[in-house]
Amino acid sequence: MLRLFKMINQYNDTEVEKIRESSLLVGKTLAEIAKHIKPGVKTIELDRLAEQFIRDHGATPEFKGYRGFQNTLCVAVNDEVIHGIPGDYELKDGDIISVDCGVRKNGFVGDSAYTFAVGNVSEEAKRLMKITKECLELGITEAFAGNRVGDIGFAVQQHAEKNGYSVVREFCGHGVGKKLHEKPDVMNFGRRGHGKQLKNGTVIAIEPMINQGKNNVTLDNDNWTVRTADGKLSAHYEHTVVARQGKAEILSSFEEIEKELARK
Repeated sequence: MLRLFKMINQYNDTEVEKIRESSLLVGKTLAEIAKHIKPGVKTIELDRLAEQFIRDHGATPEFKGYRGFQNTLCVAVNDEVIHGIPGDYELKDGDIISVDCGVRKNGFVGDSAYTFAVGNVSEEAKRLMKITKECLELGITEAFAGNRVGDIGFAVQQHAEKNGYSVVREFCGHGVGKKLHEKPDVMNFGRRGHGKQLKNGTVIAIEPMINQGKNNVTLDNDNWTVRTADGKLSAHYEHTVVARQGKAEILSSFEEIEKELARK
């Protein structure tokens, strides 16, 4: 019999704890990377450090080999939105860099992203980063059992647009657990009460990608790097969360990242 739709996974408490373990390792990896984000560092060096750190902790980089992607991290600098390939680019004072990382441990995946300031960044860049992170936080408040993905998207979109920014529409968050990308898609725009309904134990990655200018994006010749069409900045934050009754529980963490940033 043909299956006309894909089921949305609901994970039990034991499985959720394994997803949490992988998700927390992503946060620790990004905190390790934060130590090295400074002018003059090549993005490929960040990638090497991340892979070694993940493997040293008994896990594997989930992005490496995914659909042919050859690296551990996706790094997106300035006008790059997502899926940037680490390489010989040397970070410059004033850059912002979004780092996305996925980890598999004990058969389960964690996924998270954070946008970092390189040296002294402009007030405009700081504001974009602040509002994008707030978009993530507001989206998470809507990710409880019984709510719908449209409620998440609505919260993200409203906050971005009322602050003068735009939401990338071609890419979105997603279910995560046994695989990196599962159902449902979690768009960063939408209408309240619309879209797939979240159940207790539904695990999703919420990841606002917010542009300083228009929402249009282009794809580089490498067939991976997505950037803003108008060349303006973009920021990206992501948490893995599980839907519970009355609230979402965040499985990943920015705590260690921000402790490291506070030391700088």
